[in-house]
Amino acid sequence: MAQTTQSYRFILGCRDTQLTGTALEGISYEKAKHNVKLLPLDLSNLKTVKSFASDALTELGNDKLDCLFLNAALITHSNKGEAGPHNSKWGASCLVNHFSQHYLIHLLHDKLASSESSRVVVVSSGAIQMQKETDSLEETLKAGSGADLTKIYPASKFVQLLGTLYWRRHFQQAKSGVQVIATSPGLIPGTGLARNADFKLSMDMPGAKAVSDGAKSLIGAIEIQNIPEEEEKIFLTSWGEWWEPSKEYPLALNKELQSKWSPGLAELEKDAGM
Repeated sequence: MAQTTQSYRFILGCRDTQLTGTALEGISYEKAKHNVKLLPLDLSNLKTVKSFASDALTELGNDKLDCLFLNAALITHSNKGEAGPHNSKWGASCLVNHFSQHYLIHLLHDKLASSESSRVVVVSSGAIQMQKETDSLEETLKAGSGADLTKIYPASKFVQLLGTLYWRRHFQQAKSGVQVIATSPGLIPGTGLARNADFKLSMDMPGAKAVSDGAKSLIGAIEIQNIPEEEEKIFLTSWGEWWEPSKEYPLALNKELQSKWSPGLAELEKDAGM
């Protein structure tokens, strides 16, 4: 936003537009040059994802969608027998970290495909490497599973990566020009990611970085040009290197598993009672 030669237009989805608006007022940028529109969005509710997408497309009109930046994440327990948000069969972390973002790509698919050189940036996590098998994914991520957050979070980010690989393959095969990558800011305690957890993240932890450093990594994912052509090489690390798929996330390369966790638009809406 500090650039002087180019104007930027942002459409931000946020749970609390008033709170976000107040925070935005405290940021110094050229308000006459750069436009920021806040729209309500609750990723635990697919109905609000649909309304957000509709409002965002209306706001864009005939303009291009240059970048869809998916950075929301949630760490939470799944209490035994507890219903999912809005009676979903999935727990909150699974909805927020994967299915709602996957649904949003569906809803914005045509706008992305019609926009020249558009990009989808999915904020992933090194926690995907904590997922050592795939048989327990569904049991862990269902609402009321009783699973601990130390299992739920890696599983939710793992299925998010499955979806990211699915969309990379989809857009490449369609020759649409849409670039899809996953990235990680590293360990950033200051984001408040663990506010719902019973443990604290601190700057004393190995590899911990300031919010500003994490932000630089994410901006780098938006701006980077040398994206590998290999279909499965999609993960840009916080230190600016591309992970080798067969070494760093081999379990996610199963295309049947990618498709299983990447349901179509109609299936998502049916499950959400829409």
